[in-house]
Amino acid sequence: MVSLTDFQRIGVGLVGFGLFFILFGMLLYFDSVLLAFGNILFLSGLVFIIGFRRTFTFFFQRPKLKGTSFFLGGVLIVLMRWPLLGMLLEAYGFVTLFRSFFPVAFGFLGTLGNIPLLSKLLQKLGDTSSMV
Repeated sequence: MVSLTDFQRIGVGLVGFGLFFILFGMLLYFDSVLLAFGNILFLSGLVFIIGFRRTFTFFFQRPKLKGTSFFLGGVLIVLMRWPLLGMLLEAYGFVTLFRSFFPVAFGFLGTLGNIPLLSKLLQKLGDTSSMV
């Protein structure tokens, strides 16, 4: 089990609340205040988890400057109360920033079927026959 410092625990909470507010803001027809609050919480939580220097070096690496500019530009546009355009820019920036992480994440999701309790649950869900 990974041990987290108190700052990292606070960061996990901030990232969680940030993602919640972003999702809630999108569900409420792109409410700009909720989206802006979620963006601020997400970015500050990221700083708490991995530290300011590592966050800065992650976002401002030479190959990731395009994704960083779109992501941070989208955050700025959401803060200026243009939520739809800002979220589109953020989504594109997020995909370009974390492009190399997606195969690792999908590989991890593929191994979730090897967990005994979860595999039984997935088998039961797969065996149900519905008429719809």
